[in-house]
Amino acid sequence: MHRFFEYLLFFVVLMLLQMFLFNNLSLSMYIHPLVYVAFIVLLPMEMATVWVLLLGFATGVVADMTSGGAGLNTIATLPVAFLRRQVMMLMIGKESVDEGGVPSSSRVGAGKFLRYAAMMILLHALVFFTFEVLTFSDFHLVLFKTVAGSAVTLALVYVSQSLLIGAYGKRSTI
Repeated sequence: MHRFFEYLLFFVVLMLLQMFLFNNLSLSMYIHPLVYVAFIVLLPMEMATVWVLLLGFATGVVADMTSGGAGLNTIATLPVAFLRRQVMMLMIGKESVDEGGVPSSSRVGAGKFLRYAAMMILLHALVFFTFEVLTFSDFHLVLFKTVAGSAVTLALVYVSQSLLIGAYGKRSTI
């Protein structure tokens, strides 16, 4: 609750960008950035899993309502929210997670942040594109869309975390 309004603004900005820019941006048939996942990735590390799950569900539902996803975004966002703490501990380290704060490159280091964000984004994209295609005969297409979309999304998440953290100075929490 410490930075409720900042996170609410961040959520609204991400959803508006996803809805008006990235859902309509035609980079390629295979590149579909899903930047709204940055909201889950950049939540404070000390946040309880139940809150992360509720916020993940809300993020997915709003993304579905704005894109006509019929539950696809919610299905992809919930595993990311559920596995977030375990992925953080694996990629960032238990000591950093226990300290809390926002997982950012200035807080945990660029390498650790990129590994953590990449794992979360790849998981999200893999679930999203697997359910989008709904067949294993086109698994090569799913893998290509997952890797291509994740690379673009990771770059956008890295820039957004830099802007988000930069807007508040180099404070440890948002």
